[in-house]
Amino acid sequence: MRCFVVFFVGVSLTNLVEGREIGLEDLFGKKVAIDSFNWLYQFLSIIRQPDGTPLQDSKGRVTSHLSGLYYRTLKLLEAGIMPIYVFDGRPPKMKEETSQQRRDIRAEAAREWKEALERGDKEAAKKFAQRSATITDEIVEDGKELLGAMGVPHVQAPNEGEALCSLMCRSGEAFSTSSQDYDVLLFGSPRLVRNLSISGKKKRGQSMVTINPEMLLLKDVLEKIGLNQEQLIMVGILVGTDYNPGGVSGYGPKKALQLVKEKKTLDKVFRDLVWDFQVKPEEIMDFFLHPKPADYTIKFADINEDKVKKLLCDEHDFSEERVENALNKIKEQKKDQPSLSRWI
Repeated sequence: MRCFVVFFVGVSLTNLVEGREIGLEDLFGKKVAIDSFNWLYQFLSIIRQPDGTPLQDSKGRVTSHLSGLYYRTLKLLEAGIMPIYVFDGRPPKMKEETSQQRRDIRAEAAREWKEALERGDKEAAKKFAQRSATITDEIVEDGKELLGAMGVPHVQAPNEGEALCSLMCRSGEAFSTSSQDYDVLLFGSPRLVRNLSISGKKKRGQSMVTINPEMLLLKDVLEKIGLNQEQLIMVGILVGTDYNPGGVSGYGPKKALQLVKEKKTLDKVFRDLVWDFQVKPEEIMDFFLHPKPADYTIKFADINEDKVKKLLCDEHDFSEERVENALNKIKEQKKDQPSLSRWI
């Protein structure tokens, strides 16, 4: 069984970009391409028991991702949003170093989790458990099966899911990309919605905070920082991407922005810098500028309640009452609205 160890670092542009808060109603009737692995990782990390153990069925199979996918997707459908889940394919060769680093982090987190459990420190155990989250083939296939039963399309990317999401948004097949990572801006997605998978009231420490979705427009980002698309990618490369983790020594977002504004071209930006990576800056630039396309068909359908209950309740021990209540809620919500299959 293949395992996908995911720690969504991506490129750090936090100090340079900001979005505007939106509500789910702002996305009514819109197709949103979802970076599925990004969301799955969040569900696997957050939906856990107090000691960090993920939700499991009676056979010991992880179900945190199914719970997250089911209830979050229903919430989007209730709001009239049309989600399209895009799944990662095989990562590009130049990502091998990042993948190995993340495997090492996962292994260390799993060890720390076990030690925290042994000493009875549940708070530390949950923290380390979240860092050890792993996406397996079984998790991916279960997720796809559930989405199919819910009438929600899923698309297989040739490599990075966020790259295909961005390409779909660039071509107009989707209104926006949804991810927590800023990388989609480097891939050229005109719009990025963050926090769509985790919006709502959340506990932070001893208090409750409200997390709302936020929208970032690529054109606004570029105008604000005074760069073009290629120059934004240069900033990302300097700071560090999944293809040159850690970036160029000594360069954070602000210093990288300053250098790119001064030098302007890829050749001049990197000419006098120490480059300690096997992959060249030109290769990374080309990868972001030209995401690999894929063959797919986007088709929405009505929810197949029997299939949903068979997968969640019969196969994975979900509460039939809770599953049915959620289904009944969306049926009531949609009585006066056209079905998703007729929106296309």
